[in-house]
Amino acid sequence: MLDDNLKTQLKAYLERLTRPVELVASLDDSEASRELQALLQDIQGLSDKVSVIEKADSAQRKPSFLITNPGQDTGLRFAGVPLGHEFTSLVLALLHVGGHPSKEAADTIEQIRSLDGDFHFETYYSLSCHNCPDVVQALNLMSVLNPRITHTAIDGGLFQNEIAEREVMGVPTVFLNGERFGQGRMELGEIVSRIDQGAVAREAAKLTAKEAFDVLIVGGGPAGAAAAVYAARKGIRTGIAAERFGGQVLDTVDIENFISVQKTEGPQFAAALERHVRDYEVDLMNLQRATALAPAGTAGGLIEVKLDSGATLRSRTVILSTGARWRNMNVPGEEQYRTKGVTYCPHCDGPLFKGKRVAVIGGGNSGVEAAIDLAGIVAHVTLLEFAGELKADAVLQRKLKSLANVEVILNAQTTEVNGDGSRVTGITYKDRTSDDIRQIALEGIFVQIGLLPNTDWLKGTVELSRHGEIIVDAHGRTSLPGVFAAGDATTVPYKQIVIAAGDGAKAALSAFDHLIRTSAPAA
Repeated sequence: MLDDNLKTQLKAYLERLTRPVELVASLDDSEASRELQALLQDIQGLSDKVSVIEKADSAQRKPSFLITNPGQDTGLRFAGVPLGHEFTSLVLALLHVGGHPSKEAADTIEQIRSLDGDFHFETYYSLSCHNCPDVVQALNLMSVLNPRITHTAIDGGLFQNEIAEREVMGVPTVFLNGERFGQGRMELGEIVSRIDQGAVAREAAKLTAKEAFDVLIVGGGPAGAAAAVYAARKGIRTGIAAERFGGQVLDTVDIENFISVQKTEGPQFAAALERHVRDYEVDLMNLQRATALAPAGTAGGLIEVKLDSGATLRSRTVILSTGARWRNMNVPGEEQYRTKGVTYCPHCDGPLFKGKRVAVIGGGNSGVEAAIDLAGIVAHVTLLEFAGELKADAVLQRKLKSLANVEVILNAQTTEVNGDGSRVTGITYKDRTSDDIRQIALEGIFVQIGLLPNTDWLKGTVELSRHGEIIVDAHGRTSLPGVFAAGDATTVPYKQIVIAAGDGAKAALSAFDHLIRTSAPAA
């Protein structure tokens, strides 16, 4: 099952086990069960602390297996064969059940152990989803730390009957005690705060009590990370408030154009950014969404940033690096059927539409790449492009045209998402050459039409362009003294990771120059 290279790596990890681990398998006569049996036997052969038991039980899902300690029940179960992106989740689960300590903060671990209540989580994932492992790993750890928490990670591609019954049309999708809990990327702190009553208020009080920063960065993507490193290296008090550290990079699959890094994946790149930031004295406040900016003069010469939690942060200078989000079609039915057939991540959700008919909206690089990827999974792809020609690179267009199950429709203006009340059933578009209204019957719609800057909360505070971008000068200065901006949220052209990182560095240097010219940095 595992190749020699993976076995060597896994064997090294399993040497860290400090207590025995038992893998309790529930199997049937399916090919997936045989694959799982082979995987578990490979793992058992790599450590004398791991044993495998095949149990003829009435487990709800087969194949599945429990990772536990002899005589105990951790409540940590995988339903399916956790390879692909979930192999890391499997390795971490083995380590944590086997006694290897988590790297999470001590106060977070204690908070999880103190949770009062019975919490039974189920997560549906796909093996190609790069956002799923964070959710799976967070809930697995919670089930190890607290005996009243259980978690089952379920391969949605394998258990298609459940996907249909529970109307799961996007991954990761999490159920808590049988009810839908959430969908999409969620971090450990976010999950814990949602089930720990009072956690948000406690955290808000702690944030408000913080001393003023010299530089406060709002946003934790490449621009924000670079700004933090450059500011901290100047020896000034630096903080980052990020809705999710990593930003859009977390939703990026392959990165092949960041100079000196030949190829990496978005989540790995984001993790590297965070490690670099944490090498310095930076106060990283994750899972914090900014809602308002108050200019200097309202708080003793300090700029205030108000957060969704109710907290208020103060700083002598602020760098806005809030990035961008997927652009919506803004047509009837889109919002109603979001996560019910309308999705924005073909890599994550594509496997859920295996054998079905789908549409991709957008003929740029991202849209054509999505159509190419989906063509290998779904029955048929219809790509709808508003303009009279595709805008994707020529090499991608050639690949697209070679696929027999892809149809391209140009001059198509999407006008409505059709559904039956619970899920997508089709799409309506207008032929811009004839004005004819046409419909296509399908079950999934993948929207790939670009990005919008995350600046709605800044309207009326800093000057924005007609596209909602923060207007900056060559130094990254905005219309407000002491407020700078960098990255995809600004008017700087070409929304690229390497450009955002450079802009973040420039904004930090400009903020430092502003500080030394206007006031002494904080002690």
